[in-house]
Amino acid sequence: MDDRAADAAASAAAEEGLIFSLVEPAEAETAVIVEVPHAGLAVPDRVRDELTVSADVRLRDSDVYVDALCARAPSRGATLLAAHVSRYVVDLNRAPDDVDLETVPDHPDPRGVQPRGVVWRVTSDGMPALRAPLSYARLRDRLERYHTPYHDALAARLAQKRARFGHAILLAAHSMPSVSKVGGTTTRRADVVPGTRGRTTADARVIDLVADHFRAAGLTVRHDDPYRGGWTTGNYGRPDAGWHAIQLELNRALYVDEATSRPKDGDFEAIEALLLELVGKLGALRLRSDER
Repeated sequence: MDDRAADAAASAAAEEGLIFSLVEPAEAETAVIVEVPHAGLAVPDRVRDELTVSADVRLRDSDVYVDALCARAPSRGATLLAAHVSRYVVDLNRAPDDVDLETVPDHPDPRGVQPRGVVWRVTSDGMPALRAPLSYARLRDRLERYHTPYHDALAARLAQKRARFGHAILLAAHSMPSVSKVGGTTTRRADVVPGTRGRTTADARVIDLVADHFRAAGLTVRHDDPYRGGWTTGNYGRPDAGWHAIQLELNRALYVDEATSRPKDGDFEAIEALLLELVGKLGALRLRSDER
């Protein structure tokens, strides 16, 4: 199946209500949920005419193949939640009221001030993403169809895991371009960026386990730089209540040829195995004082 046929199939699936996949553990369940909100590429027909972005742009601005990297997480006891819709339909790592008045002029109470909120008005390179501003009714339609069901499913599974294990661990899996370009200067980013908003969204044992795991594999780790964790991390990261959230940004150059968006043979499998091992380690953590 070529890229356009695959894109059409994904979009048709999303239109039929397959907004996300929720895969339960194949082995003994743990307290871990792996969440992949930005790997989806589908654009349902009901919003297609509102967008100007091509399939190539959607691919470039997706967390390409992160869903595939994490696909085996249920084999280590984790629940896997992966979105199918593109972040250009709705950004699942943004608050539902994160929108500015240029994007939705009749919004009654907009909180956002950026052009890439829960709906992206411009692409990552500053080009228009919407043919015209959205009405508040059209925004609500997107939220009710795509954002709300996803987060309802995520919150429900977190609550169930906390009830069963005394805690829940949310690993929000993302990827990032390998370099940053600021003021004409190009700088390579770290291999792995754990985002925890200044180590506030998870127990130190969770945060340190993640960092130590990747450093032991010879990768560079830089906390919260350049990503501190988005809305999902901040919203669900409540360690005092037993909910631990960490946003994990992987440098795409580790596993993808960024010029072609194709997986690197061997490197892809190595990162997949490293993530699978991490999921197992997180699932084995004992965070309550009465657990040994």
